[in-house]
Amino acid sequence: MDDLTARWRETARAARATDPVGVDRAGARLLAGWREPHRRYHDEAHLRAVLDVVDAYAGLARDPDLVRLAAWCHDAVYDPRAAGDANERASADLAGELLAAAGLPAATVTGVRRLVLLTAGHVVGPDDPDGALLCDADLAVLAAPADRYDRYAAAIRAEYAHVADPDFRAGRAAVLRHLLALPALYRLPEPHARWEARARANLSRELADLA
Repeated sequence: MDDLTARWRETARAARATDPVGVDRAGARLLAGWREPHRRYHDEAHLRAVLDVVDAYAGLARDPDLVRLAAWCHDAVYDPRAAGDANERASADLAGELLAAAGLPAATVTGVRRLVLLTAGHVVGPDDPDGALLCDADLAVLAAPADRYDRYAAAIRAEYAHVADPDFRAGRAAVLRHLLALPALYRLPEPHARWEARARANLSRELADLA
């Protein structure tokens, strides 16, 4: 059993899953998605990174196990050819199916679906520490050192290799402008203090390069 499978089982048990067979099936299906060969950034390494941030700041969440489940599910479906928020909606639907089959409480399934959908725009309400933690973890890469950020940006470009360069530049620039327009990229106090300025510098630099 690899470490990710162990982490999945531990989280599902802590969240009160009642069907061990369903838990294992859900974990296998989720990992198969994260390991799809077309993924260049939204892959197993991204899953690990998000889980690690959630673990590091779990004390700031209302329900850290709910956030961990949502981290597992948030990019469970990732098709670079999908439009709009189709991937997030499909991931939320898959989460609902898999978690219900694992015997997780209905309120937990609903909560995970809600959190997964937040990652479409990373707009989080003022009294939502669980949503803040998931979105902060998902965007943590934006505050990476410049060389690592550049590898992230290159991996995103590789995922969209089917898109012509002018169209990619326009679409990517729109994403970067949306992120820069958020009142805060990171909502939790410590990630905000540590990461906000560097993330905005990285985003602004990439946006200038796309011009």
